[in-house]
Amino acid sequence: MSATVLLAVGVLGGLGAVGRFVLDGAVSARTAGRFPAGTLAVNLSGAFVLGLFAGAALHGDASRMLGTGLIGGYTTFSTWALESHRLGEDGEVALGALNVAVSLFLGLVAAWAGRALGHAL
Repeated sequence: MSATVLLAVGVLGGLGAVGRFVLDGAVSARTAGRFPAGTLAVNLSGAFVLGLFAGAALHGDASRMLGTGLIGGYTTFSTWALESHRLGEDGEVALGALNVAVSLFLGLVAAWAGRALGHAL
């Protein structure tokens, strides 16, 4: 891996993290309740875009920079897992389970849809 690719992954990862922060905040400000809708929106849109990249047969350095850097910095498995766990700890077991189920199911659908669109392009 070249220094240019490494630098690009770092810069794009930072941009992805800022994008996650902005979208999560915007969605969370508009939704009420304990369900982590902001994280769900981030992860579903990230799964769609990553599927799009895969469907478009993005590979090599472009895949590393955009898939690993940008989308890797944008999506967040750890926050999703922690939010689901915290809902359970706070007695919101059904809401935590719903977060897990909805995220997994819709995440797969989003990745599939993105991949299908990527193939069509």
